[in-house]
Amino acid sequence: MHHLRPLVEQLRGCRVVVIGDIMLDEYLRGEVSRISPEAPVPVLEVRSHDWRLGGAANAAANIQALGGAATLIGVVGKDEAAGILDERLAQQGIASAVVADPDRPTSKKTRLVAQQQQIVRIDLEKRSPISGTLADAIQRAIDRVLRDAQACVLSDYAKGVVTVEIARHAIDAARRAGIPIVVDPKQRSFAVYRGATVITPNLHELEAAAHGVQPFDAERAATSAMAETAGAALLVTRSAEGMTLYRPEREPFHVAAMAKEVFDVTGAGDTVVAALALALAARVPIEHAVELASIAAAVSVSKRGTSTVSPGELITAIDAAPG
Repeated sequence: MHHLRPLVEQLRGCRVVVIGDIMLDEYLRGEVSRISPEAPVPVLEVRSHDWRLGGAANAAANIQALGGAATLIGVVGKDEAAGILDERLAQQGIASAVVADPDRPTSKKTRLVAQQQQIVRIDLEKRSPISGTLADAIQRAIDRVLRDAQACVLSDYAKGVVTVEIARHAIDAARRAGIPIVVDPKQRSFAVYRGATVITPNLHELEAAAHGVQPFDAERAATSAMAETAGAALLVTRSAEGMTLYRPEREPFHVAAMAKEVFDVTGAGDTVVAALALALAARVPIEHAVELASIAAAVSVSKRGTSTVSPGELITAIDAAPG
């Protein structure tokens, strides 16, 4: 992996647009030492309270942390969470082309963690697909910011922003601009992402998109899914088994899992698409881009909670990698 070391500097300053479902991750951490007298539930005595960027915003944060220049497009509400999210974007230097909708809340996930163990997650969100003037505003933002971009990420969490129309508009705009577009998918049919450069499903998402390939086999399922994507590659993330790149009429390219210890997989997919898109923006060969993404993911899962990866951490991990 030492051949990747000089590539890290090439990521610096590359401009990537992230389009998708923006979330705010809230963490309440503490200790549980008793059961509530009101009901048979544990009482969490909170010791710390933290907010982090989630979903598409976490992908943008990872691009920024790795040395890139991220612009975020998505939808938030007009609420306290939107204000906190805006502050976090500014603190991390992420350019915002976010559209506010007073009729929907900012998507927020609140995690209660006791002794490093998550005991419950509370989701506040509205998942109805955007339409009308709101969708028009997102499309105008895409057209405006893609002019100066070197790559694009479509971060689909099925929260209503990445509709079929928005996905098509973003992919067509990226293709006209001649830049790669990386998709983190949630649609059951990958035909929605037809024309993308790389789609990054996990095994569960690939199985859902394989339209009944039985018994399930990743390579056969990838071949079936690629038939709908007009040449898009599939980078299938496989947890402890690493990740495999499938391309039409090419042998699969496999990278073993790099993580030595896994503390938390939250947001690891965002790290993968961020590193991959940033490397493609820097015109790094796709095989090397996949290797960089694998190492970045290994760093991410070694941390607790939604997290980012710095160039220094990436280089340290590269130096420690075998081979």
